[in-house]
Amino acid sequence: MQFDLSKHVSALAIGAMLAVSPVVQATAQTNDTANAEDHDHDHDHAEGHDHDHDHDHDHAHDHGDMNVYKGIFEDSQIAERELSDWEGDWQSVYPLLQDGTLDSVMAHKAEHGSKTAEEYHDYYETGYETDVDRIVIDGDSVSFHDADGTVEGTYESDGYEVLTYEAGNRGVRFIFEKTEGDEDAPQFIQFSDHRIAPADADHYHLYWGDDRAALLDEVTNWPTYYPSDLSGEEIAAEMKAH
Repeated sequence: MQFDLSKHVSALAIGAMLAVSPVVQATAQTNDTANAEDHDHDHDHAEGHDHDHDHDHDHAHDHGDMNVYKGIFEDSQIAERELSDWEGDWQSVYPLLQDGTLDSVMAHKAEHGSKTAEEYHDYYETGYETDVDRIVIDGDSVSFHDADGTVEGTYESDGYEVLTYEAGNRGVRFIFEKTEGDEDAPQFIQFSDHRIAPADADHYHLYWGDDRAALLDEVTNWPTYYPSDLSGEEIAAEMKAH
């Protein structure tokens, strides 16, 4: 199977056109990188969000955790995470956007945001786009499924990076590197799920490729995954609830 990364390469090129030169500040465990993305997504924090994006955050009822969700936190609050935080069988939401299941979500965003439903649809079309419609994470194994088949690799933690966005909010990418597996499986995967310390994810945005540093500049394409046992209608309801 040839694992197609072209969607990510093209999105990265778009991100590069939008980005300013990053400013890197060394910290004890990571780097802060300033990126020029409007972070409407992950990012939708600027509008009341989603980034990464709309989902059920149990912690949203706690003021401190809500600040974290919005990208406001101290470095001292960040803690390393294990791959088990994302363990499970996950489905891409991109097909749900394409088949109209998420149309009500786009309309809901238009009622509360600064774009029309069509503009939100176009925005998420770029953000959610991916050929990988399913990801299964079991222990240290991650398998990527698309129409042509499956590739799989084993991954170990490679730390995290703190990104500072143009809007002033921040996010954390938790990074894992392939130690063995199929050649076509990406060398690096980077998770973003609005959390900055160990916790089970209820959805996440995933960035993948073979260049660790280049992935950190990717701010336009963020394939998004929800549990595979949720129906499209249930995912849409969760998105609208938050």
